[in-house]
Order: sequence, then structure tokens, then C-alpha cells
Amino acid sequence: MQSDKAFFNLYHHGFVRVAVGIPDVRVADVAFNAAETIMLMEQAAEQHALVALFPELGLTAYSCEDLFHQQTLLAGAIDALDRILAASKQLPLVAVVGLPLQVNHALYNCAAILYRGRILGVVPKTFLPNYREFYELRQFTPASAANCGTITLCGQRAIPFGEKLLFRAENQPHFSFFAEICEDLWVPVPPSCHAALAGATLLLNLSASNITIGKHAYRHSLVANQSARCLAAYLYTAAGTGESTTDLAWDGHAMVYENGALLAESSRFQEGSQVILADIDLDRLIQERMRQNSFTQSARYYRQTIEPFREILFEIDFPESSQLLCQRHYDRFPYVPADPAARDAHCFEAYHIQVQGLVKRLKHTGIQKIVIGVSGGLDSTHALIVAARAMDVLRYPRTHILAYTMPGFATSSLTLNNARALMQAIGCTAHELDIRPSCEQMLCDLDHPYIHGEPVYDVTFENVQAGERTNHLFRLANHHHALVLGTGDLSELALGWCTYGVGDHMSHYAINASVPKTLIRFLIRWIADTDQLGEHASTVLRAILDTEISPELIPGKTGSNQPAQRTETIIGPYELQDFNLYYTIRFGYLPTKIAFLAYCSWRDRSQGRWPSIPENQRNQYTIGEIKHWLNVFAYRFFQISQFKRSCIPNAPKVGSGGSLSPRGDYRAPSDSEAKLWLENVERIPDRAPDE
Repeated sequence: MQSDKAFFNLYHHGFVRVAVGIPDVRVADVAFNAAETIMLMEQAAEQHALVALFPELGLTAYSCEDLFHQQTLLAGAIDALDRILAASKQLPLVAVVGLPLQVNHALYNCAAILYRGRILGVVPKTFLPNYREFYELRQFTPASAANCGTITLCGQRAIPFGEKLLFRAENQPHFSFFAEICEDLWVPVPPSCHAALAGATLLLNLSASNITIGKHAYRHSLVANQSARCLAAYLYTAAGTGESTTDLAWDGHAMVYENGALLAESSRFQEGSQVILADIDLDRLIQERMRQNSFTQSARYYRQTIEPFREILFEIDFPESSQLLCQRHYDRFPYVPADPAARDAHCFEAYHIQVQGLVKRLKHTGIQKIVIGVSGGLDSTHALIVAARAMDVLRYPRTHILAYTMPGFATSSLTLNNARALMQAIGCTAHELDIRPSCEQMLCDLDHPYIHGEPVYDVTFENVQAGERTNHLFRLANHHHALVLGTGDLSELALGWCTYGVGDHMSHYAINASVPKTLIRFLIRWIADTDQLGEHASTVLRAILDTEISPELIPGKTGSNQPAQRTETIIGPYELQDFNLYYTIRFGYLPTKIAFLAYCSWRDRSQGRWPSIPENQRNQYTIGEIKHWLNVFAYRFFQISQFKRSCIPNAPKVGSGGSLSPRGDYRAPSDSEAKLWLENVERIPDRAPDE
């Protein structure tokens, strides 16, 4: 039994914790400003952050105006930097602070990068605003005017100085950052664009940015888009409320974005100092850059622009010895938005993508009818609802949907009644076709033991039923000049939980092939909760949601209404396997990292956001359970199931989480080995330190 604290430390899984501070300032009171900055650095270090970013000209205050031409203030700023430098010797984090700095008779608005008592480099501001309320050209010189590449400061010599400095940790090459200052982000081509192409994964912005009505929303837009465009994390901090209000006001706005997603934000207009923290996923950024090959094409296109970047290498101390879980929130249901408004929008798009795909296929083929098998389960229920909406769009009657429920040897009265009620509520043409006689004929032809009275429920027995259902559907489609609508979902394809060929694997159009089980469950619940099909239909849908998932191919005990087969006890809980699926196909993470994320998300029943899941259906998983089901996932996904995915029918891609279509997102050999993934799974502990 393994109990490995190192596994439960985020720095072992490609994360880096960052801090963005907004210190309280007093205009021109450098000693006070330095003390507040040091205090926030200490707070960040206590939380195991590796980077602490502070505002533009934060050691003096931004609003000093012509005081910047006073030698007393400039000397005081260097004294303040010296104090911070001394304090940094005891703190295992990179601090990035802003100050005015005179170099070769010119005054620059600078960012100083400090680590363990050493100044790693100094970056002057590239673009100086001189419009409306800004007069920076009155006091400062742009970075392009610098005529030296190194400076001496605080007793340290040969400190790199310039606008194209890239800082990289030698012992974690993906931890590479670049600093730009305020207006640098507001220009048409920010310097951070080229820095990202040069390799920076973290982009830091020391800003002052006074506040006017609506400006905070514009800042959000700038930072979000720059982080997404650069496939990077972007840390931004603006001056706080201690700045002078002679003509301006300040809100102390700090943000951390990662590839367009907001991870943390400060409380605006807060008096006093504050610091925010965020956990940056470096692996995600590197994976995105690798997959989105236009990023590397851009780097090649701008190679002459990025060649002048100087790389400053340093060793950094990672706090890896103790347990340190992610503070960052990872949704347990990555395919399902937790925010109600976002869920509604997600639902709208999911339906319309599927409906549009089906409508186009029907229009192109000239086919006006759909044949669909209705089991009373989740997948066929959702497919039937999409078919109904497609008929509405095409202005065909819903009776053009020829729905067949086909009870077999193990069909329960519960699912059969659900299927009957659902077809009636939808208003389709409902049929009931007992497949047992044709299955018995097939079993007889095979001389199967079941025919001789032996209860042998092997894979042949199961697949005869699945094959007969699909065979009937195709022949019914021929007979009625209709299209067979597939019902199988993304989760089943991932796990190979479908009968190959003439089984639930095949159809004329696979409407659910890129929709995972968790999203289908949510969509049905959303339809029921909003009564989109009427009160009676909502009652039926809730009954379907409450029914345990089962293929119903093996008979249960006589008189029992419970299925003999419980899908999730065989292949794992869909909610957990969909989590594994998302981080496998969307980001290509190591199984160990997926397990760490799952543990952070699923270890506590009360933690996190639940998308419309009733309290009694909320689960939690130990690291041992996560490891077990991840092993099942890795074997089924990488070893035995690709041949089924290599020939799936046409299906529209629905979510950004990816699909498994060989014509779309995912191309893989059908005969690859899962050994590497399974070996990596074995590195996951069986027990957490506190279990």
C-alpha cells in the first residue's frame, strides 16, 4: 500500500502557483510601500506561490507625476528595492516590482525581477501613453532608447536590462515568464505576443490603470484575449486605492487568466493591501501550443523578431516535500457547465448542433423518415428528442419518426413502460417488436446452450440480441425509405461499450457520437426541469433518469425489477470515466495527473459546484477508487476499443472537449498497446496520506 505525499503536491503535476499583489501605497513614501510589498511577498510565500507580481511603479506610487524628477524620490526607490531584495533572500519566490530607474541619464519606468536576493533582470516599459489623462513621456523614456544591455544596481553588476528578456527556470523549462508594463498590453501588437512565441508561458503585466466607468470590463477583455491568443497565462495587476486622487481614481484590479479562462480576480475598490492566488497548469499550455500548430508556424514566421530575446536562466526551489493540493477549481463534470446561465447556453448549442447535423443529412438524402430504437434508456431518449426537433425544423410531422421498442430476454417492465410512455409523449409513430423469436432462431442456428435449457449468458447470447435489434432497424429503414438514427454516445465509444458492426455500434447517422453520458443525462434533466415537452413528458424523463444504466441483455432473477447487469459496476461510474476521458483526449495528460485532478475534484462530497445533481446522487471517490477506474479506462481506451472508433458512422462534433471520429479529432491505430499508460497508472498511490 503506497502513501506518497509527493504525489499529492501540485508541483509534481506541472502546476505553478502564482500570486498577484496590490499593496496599499502612500504617494512618495517608499519605506511604507516597500514594507507593504514585503508583507504581501511573505503571504504569497506562505501559500507556496512561486511568483508574486506587483503594480507599475509600486515602490513610489504611479501618481507621483513631476516628483519622478526629484533625485530624492529616485534614490529612495532604490533604497526600497534594496530592502525588498534583502527580504527576498529568505523567500522562495520570484518577486516582480515596479520602480522608476535612471539609466545613463534617462529615466525609465521599470519592472525589477528578484529572486533569493538576486536581481535577475530589469525590464523598461516599451510603450508610454501620452494622451488624455496620461503624460508619461513628460517623465519617462521608452525602452527603445536604451543604449546598454546590462546595468549595475543595488551592488549587483551585469544585470540584464532591456525589453526583450525571457526568464526561465532551468529545473522546470516550462516555467518561463516575460514582463511587460501597462500600456504595452493596450497597443495593437503587445510585446507579450512575441515573448509567447519566444517561449514564455507566463506573461506578467505591472499596471497602474486608473478606473473609469466600464474600464474594468475592457481590461478583462484585453487580458482574456491576450492569454487565449498567446496560449499563455496572463497575470495583471493595477494600482490600488492609495494612489493620489488629484484628478483620477483607482480600483486595484488584479486578474489571472489562463488561455482565456479567468482563474482569480481581486476585490476592487478595497482599502488596504490584498493578494490573490492561482494555480497555473503549465502542461495544459504546452499541450495547447503543441496541438495548435499554427502557433509554431507563427513563431517561424516572426523568427527575426523573436531572435533578439535574451534568456535568463535560474534555478528555482519548488515546494515539493509536503502535500499541496490545487486551490484551483476543476469541475467534476468538465462537459457540463456549472453556471446555470452557461448551462442554458450550452444546452441550446448542443441541441442545435445535433439538430442542424440531422436536418442537413435528411435534406441532402431526400429522406423524410427516421427509424430509431427506443430502449427507455438515456441515449435513445435524447436521440428521440433531437429527432423530434429536427422534424419540427423541417416541418414534417413527428409521426415521420418510426420508433421501435424491442424487448428481449432481459428487458424489464420498468424500461419497457418508460419507452412506451416516451414515444407517446413525443408524438412519434410507436411500435413494439419482440425480438425474442428471431433471437431464438439465431441461437438455434448456432446450437447455443441456451436453446437446450442451459442458462449460458455469454457474449454470443448478448450480441445476438444487440445484433437482432440493429438488423431489424436497418431492414425497417429499407422498407420505409428511412434513415436509421444511432443512439450510442461518446462515453460508450471511449470505453468500447458497444456491439461492433450490426449492433448498437452502427447506424446511418450517429447523432450522439460526440456527446458524453454526463452531458446527455444533464440535457434530459434540463428538458424535464423546464417542461419543454410538457408536464407528462417531464415525468417520464425523470423516471428514465432515475433508472439504473444497464444494457439489459442478461435476465435477472424471476420477479425482480432490477437489472442483472449494472453498467457502471463493470466499466466504472460514467461521471468519473467522463472526467478521465476529457483530460485524456482534450489535453493528453498523464494518467497520474488526471488522477491528481480527479482527487482534488472528487475527494469531498461538499466541495465544488454541482450542475443540477440532487443531493443524494452526489458522490465522492478515494484515490484508490480513482486509480482502479482509471486503470479500467486506460486499458479499454488504449488497448481494445480503437477498432470500433475507426469506423463509426458520420456524426457532428458537438463540444470543444473533442470527439473520437477518425475523420475529425482523433486518429489512432487500432492495434496499439496500453502498456505505457497502465505503467503510469501504477505510480498512483493506493491511499492518500489522510485516509
